[in-house]
Amino acid sequence: MSVGASVATPAGVERMTVGRIGGGPAALIATGVLFALLFFQPFVSLLQDWWSNPEAGHGLLLAPVAVWLAWRGRGGIEIAPAPRLGLLIIAGAVLLRYASGLAAEQFTMRGSMLLALAGLVVYYAGLRRALAWWLPFAILALSVPLPEVILNSVAMPLQLKASAMGAALLETRHVPVALHGNVIYLPGHRLFVTEACSGLRSLTALLSLGVLAGGLWLRTPLARIGLLALAIPVAVLLNGIRVFLTGFLVYYVSPALGDGFMHMTEGWLLFVVAFAILGGIAWALTLVEKRWARPS
Repeated sequence: MSVGASVATPAGVERMTVGRIGGGPAALIATGVLFALLFFQPFVSLLQDWWSNPEAGHGLLLAPVAVWLAWRGRGGIEIAPAPRLGLLIIAGAVLLRYASGLAAEQFTMRGSMLLALAGLVVYYAGLRRALAWWLPFAILALSVPLPEVILNSVAMPLQLKASAMGAALLETRHVPVALHGNVIYLPGHRLFVTEACSGLRSLTALLSLGVLAGGLWLRTPLARIGLLALAIPVAVLLNGIRVFLTGFLVYYVSPALGDGFMHMTEGWLLFVVAFAILGGIAWALTLVEKRWARPS
């Protein structure tokens, strides 16, 4: 009789056991304190980069959007904690944090913070919840600035491409130009396409917006990848147009238009145009998805 009374449904036992995992508010508070102690330095340095580094300023927008998306998509999936897998991911994140701290490598250190955050989600809510939050995690990953060695290796080809495109467009408007690397010589003037004018900022921001738009509006991975692929030539083309407009205004209007407030305003306006083009591409891809979608 005692044996028969102790028998329970395995699934029920599993649900009861899983429901107790976490230990209540005290365990959550302890987890938060440990997380803050371990990742305080990379988090503060990331905030400083968002605030002071123009190449990373998009993080000030992306991080709150990621939090909002996670809050918006919090329902619809059953909470099924996976403590073993979560602990495994957290252990990997801690090891990565330790190794990157020894090497003083900021990018890997910040990546370990995101990995630990994903591990906590898996531990307390399950793998399905973490996968359902792929878009917030992707946006948070894009908000982390790339290492300088990668930025420098990408910026120079973009500078050369923008310079070549700008010079070619100026020649079509009968403006005498001479191109030497990333320097465009005009009669009496010289335009130096700096790293800030390489288009790297607009490219990073457009890719981030492409991930966001694809995650919100598109349904298939193929369409999302296509949107990201098209964001790259859009950014490169519009940056070449920006160099052309700068040279055109300097030559025909005033050299003062080559820098300062007007130059920055021109860059922001072209970025708005690029975002509108990207939105138009996303809208066209939604139509393609509807056209080729199979009936339910």
